[in-house]
Amino acid sequence: MRTCEEPRPPNGQSPIALAAGQSEYGFAEKVVEGMFIVVNSITIKIHSKAFHASFELWQLQGYSVNPNWQQSDLRLTRITDPQRGEVLTFKELTWQTLRIEADATDNGDQDPVTTPLRLITNQGRIQISLKRRTKDCNVMASKLMFLLDDLLWVLTDSQLKAMMKYAESLSEAMEKSAQQRKSLAPESVQITPPAPSTQQSWSQPFGVSPNASSIGQYFDKHDMKESSYHLLISRLDLHICDDSHTRETGTLKHGMLGGAMQLTFRRMAFDYYPFHRAGDACKHWVRYSEAMETRGQWAKKLVSEFQSKIEKL
Repeated sequence: MRTCEEPRPPNGQSPIALAAGQSEYGFAEKVVEGMFIVVNSITIKIHSKAFHASFELWQLQGYSVNPNWQQSDLRLTRITDPQRGEVLTFKELTWQTLRIEADATDNGDQDPVTTPLRLITNQGRIQISLKRRTKDCNVMASKLMFLLDDLLWVLTDSQLKAMMKYAESLSEAMEKSAQQRKSLAPESVQITPPAPSTQQSWSQPFGVSPNASSIGQYFDKHDMKESSYHLLISRLDLHICDDSHTRETGTLKHGMLGGAMQLTFRRMAFDYYPFHRAGDACKHWVRYSEAMETRGQWAKKLVSEFQSKIEKL
C-alpha cells in the first residue's frame, strides 16, 4: 500500500453486486458475507513520503456474527429493514499475533539516524458494523472497534520522537481525506424502499412472520447513527527509556545517566466520530454520560453565536 498525496474518488457501487449483474443488496452479497476466512499469515507493507511500515498478522480469522458479537445462524448476522431500505451487517476479525514496524525513508524529512519503531502484540480482534442501502449497496455508516488485551510496549525517547514525526507526516493526508468524506457525506438520509424481493425473507428466522414495527425497533437498537472508530486496550504497560548517548561511539556521555519511566493504563479507550457536527446530540455515543449534556449545551451556544455573526455579515 502507498499513501496518496491527494485522496482518491469514492469506490462507487459494490463490485460484488456489479459482477453478479445486480444493482441492489441480494444473494451475491449474502454469499460473500457468509464466508469464513482463515489465513495463516498476512504481511502488509505501507510506503509513505516520510516513512515505510509493515504489518504482520498470524492466524487471522474473519467471520460473520450476530449483533451480540457471537457466531450464530447466518440469517441472524444481518438486520434488514424494508421500510428504510437499509441493512446492517456485523463482522469480526481475530488474530494470534500482530507485529508492527516503521522506519524513516531515505528521502523523508526525518533525522539521518533514526531508530525503527516496533510493536508486537498478542491476540486481539476487530469488530466491524456496516450500514448499507439495499438499492445500491453503498455504505452509509460504519463502526470499527479495535480491541486489545494486555499490551507491553518499550519505547526509547528517539523512538517516541520518530513516532510523533510519523504521525505528523500522515496528518496532512488524513486531513484531506477527512475533508473529502465530509464534503461527500449526505445532508440527510433519503430512505427509499427497495423493490420487493424474495431475498428479504432471509433476514428473518424460519417460522417467524416479519413484523414492520418489531423489525424497526430491532434495527434502531443496533443502528449506527454516524460513522465512528474506537480503540480499547484492557491494560497498557508503557516503558519509556532514555537513550541519550553519542551515536558515533555508542557510549554514555560523561556525567549523564540514562533513565526510564513506566506508565500503566487500564481500560484505555479512544473514540473518534469524524462526521459529528457541533451541537448535535451525543446520546448514541458508546461512552455517553450526563457530563456530555453540559458540553452539548455549550457547543450549541457557540454554534448559535457563530450563526448570528455570519447572518450579520
